[in-house]
Amino acid sequence: MSEPIYIVRHGQTDWNVELRLQGQSETDLNEVGRGQAAANGRLLARLIDDPGRFTFLASPMKRTRQTMEIIRGALGLPSTGYGTDPRLVEVHFGDWEAYTFAELEKKVPGSSTARDHDKWGFLPPGAGAESYAMMAERVRPWLKDLAGPIVVVTHGGVIRAMFNILNGMSGAEAAAMEVPQDRVATIENGRIGWIRVG
Repeated sequence: MSEPIYIVRHGQTDWNVELRLQGQSETDLNEVGRGQAAANGRLLARLIDDPGRFTFLASPMKRTRQTMEIIRGALGLPSTGYGTDPRLVEVHFGDWEAYTFAELEKKVPGSSTARDHDKWGFLPPGAGAESYAMMAERVRPWLKDLAGPIVVVTHGGVIRAMFNILNGMSGAEAAAMEVPQDRVATIENGRIGWIRVG
């Protein structure tokens, strides 16, 4: 039987509520997000008998580290004592970061039309920008070496890439899927899925 692998998206931020493109911009969890992280930590505390034998790994971004530290607290662990990996950062939206799509349309009418046709393959303008497809290629080698027991905190885009790579979900379907911030996913037998509670 393989060792457990748990995947968590960071909790909600104000930019999530505003539908603002966060990408690799630094934002903090809001009150709802801290509550989501705590609830996910409590779920993991029910699933994990001995958290001391687990590795803990997060995206180096502030919102994922805040989520990880709340989760570790719920597991009775100190807030420090986890690693980070830059391959787990969110997709980079380039010049579009910090904007909502409504704001982008006002600034450059029709700017998001091309993205609507191919959300997975679309490359936003600006230095450092990535498509979802490009981001998936940086996640792929990390996934290949992933082994449990581990708790990972990352971003919605990275989790979409996991569904694409591990489950064979099409890019279009993965790009459009909802990635909840109040649930925990697990990777078993090379596939990722959401843990059912209750």
